[in-house]
Amino acid sequence: MPTLPELAAESPIAIPLSRTPNSIILEESATHEQWPFECHGFWHNVALIVPSLLFVLYLAFQAKKSYAKLSNGRSYIMISYYGTLWLVSLLNLAWCSLQGWECSSGNEVAWNILSLLTKSGMLFLEVSLVAFLLQGNYVSGFEALTRTFVISGLVVGCDILLKAIYVFGYGVPLFIDSLENPHLKWGLWVVHRLVLTAVYGFILFLYHSKWRERLPARPAFYKYVTIMFSLNALALFACALTGRGANFGFWLYGATIVCYHAFYLPFIYVTFLADFLQEEDLHLENAYYSEMKDAGFFDADWD
Repeated sequence: MPTLPELAAESPIAIPLSRTPNSIILEESATHEQWPFECHGFWHNVALIVPSLLFVLYLAFQAKKSYAKLSNGRSYIMISYYGTLWLVSLLNLAWCSLQGWECSSGNEVAWNILSLLTKSGMLFLEVSLVAFLLQGNYVSGFEALTRTFVISGLVVGCDILLKAIYVFGYGVPLFIDSLENPHLKWGLWVVHRLVLTAVYGFILFLYHSKWRERLPARPAFYKYVTIMFSLNALALFACALTGRGANFGFWLYGATIVCYHAFYLPFIYVTFLADFLQEEDLHLENAYYSEMKDAGFFDADWD
């Protein structure tokens, strides 16, 4: 004899079981409690949240000291970059902490907006850092700040517009891990990574050419460019594999995203801001001269 649920399932007029408000609240509560384990996995979320949280706490712990040094130094570039770093760090912490939005229905729009803002902010830091350091010592502080922000704003503005058209115009899930629309989605990410890889590769080429004297004579900047070139080249390879349906490429791309969001902001802090904020007298000429000497910029064979 068929049971009542079986009869209900076979009936042409299926009547859904009612859901009380309490049951809905319990389901949503269970979803929020379980997302660290179900959405991407526990260790994936820990690898994102812990470094991001520690870096924000470090910035907060150093905030008073950093503010005093920035005020005394009166560097437009450093003040602007430090403020931007704070804003992007908070966005990145929110992005890392709200990974459950990606896996839950009803939060797609919020997740896409948060992802777009976070990734655009981090791209702004990338572009502005490269644009400023490539200008060398040929421009004043305010002029360098203006030129840097104009270049970065144009690049990031175009990037935001293109991604917004893809996400909200064509419905391509750029910021959701899936293999839907592989040609549109992964084609865009291939182009994105290809451009970044080409830029960092070009800078590395300059370092090994006769034009290297035009670049900043800082080994830390050279290491930064080398690491970013390697990371973007690896992400480019992963995007190309994923676009062809390879599961390994999908996993590799996810690993590069975790590394980028977990460690990029502390990395640029150490590369660009740490020396300025930790110097007692804010005069870095001696430190930069030592780095130039170690890099061989004053050797006779460079003539």
